[in-house]
Amino acid sequence: MPLHKLEHFDPNYRETFGGDDVKALDLYTEGGDKVGSVADVLVDDDGHFRYLVIDTSVDFFGKKILLPIGLSRINYAARRVYVDGLSRQQVEGLVEYNEGAIVDHDYEENVRSVFRSPNSGITYDRNTYNYQTEPALYGLNEQAHQTFKLYEERLIASKNRIKTGEVTVGKHIETETARVTVPIQKERVLIERVVPTEAGKVVDPSELKFQEGEVARIEVYEETPEIRKEAFIREEVRVKKVVEQETVEAQDTIRREELDVDTAGNLHVEEHGITTHEAI
Repeated sequence: MPLHKLEHFDPNYRETFGGDDVKALDLYTEGGDKVGSVADVLVDDDGHFRYLVIDTSVDFFGKKILLPIGLSRINYAARRVYVDGLSRQQVEGLVEYNEGAIVDHDYEENVRSVFRSPNSGITYDRNTYNYQTEPALYGLNEQAHQTFKLYEERLIASKNRIKTGEVTVGKHIETETARVTVPIQKERVLIERVVPTEAGKVVDPSELKFQEGEVARIEVYEETPEIRKEAFIREEVRVKKVVEQETVEAQDTIRREELDVDTAGNLHVEEHGITTHEAI
């Protein structure tokens, strides 16, 4: 993973740290002895501090060295960076760092070998090694170190189901006057008196029969209407809900932080894609 100078990684790093400038801090041992000052910081692609570039004082050798960030404790309030147990022998054994130095795998391993405990049990393999392998050298915490994070806004679409109304379907009774026509028949008796066709003909006395009380009976009928009500199914009403699909488009302005990397001098700088962020 390539390393970047602090200012090249984020030209506005002072604003990121609320105005604090780590490059303005002096380096002290935990016992209070001044070792030097912070000349720069090297960070990885994820913005994690990896090394402090220390300009050692005259009491040592006046050269710049790389100090793994896990060995330091930054105290902005005291304007100091503390290092636990940095010895003259370690400073003597470190490769001098200069502006044109290419900090590759071998260079870093030379630095680590000076600070690594003999009993660490770590065997270096450049193909599998990562900073998490040695938390004693690179372990970060929010109180003592800083990490750059690039933020991006995005639009989140969600749906809320709300009641927009209600439909009630019922029934009521209406009345009206209906009329129906029924043809009926009535019988009546018609009595006609007519002149017989043989009027004036003398009737044979032997055929003449006078009979008192002879009655002719005719039954007379008439139809009467019978009206009744009958209920029947006029229509059926079916009530159901239909779900209609539509797409609602919304837009807003979102922001995204992009990385600015500026280089100076003959540096070997590589940039890789996004990797899993290290927990701090």
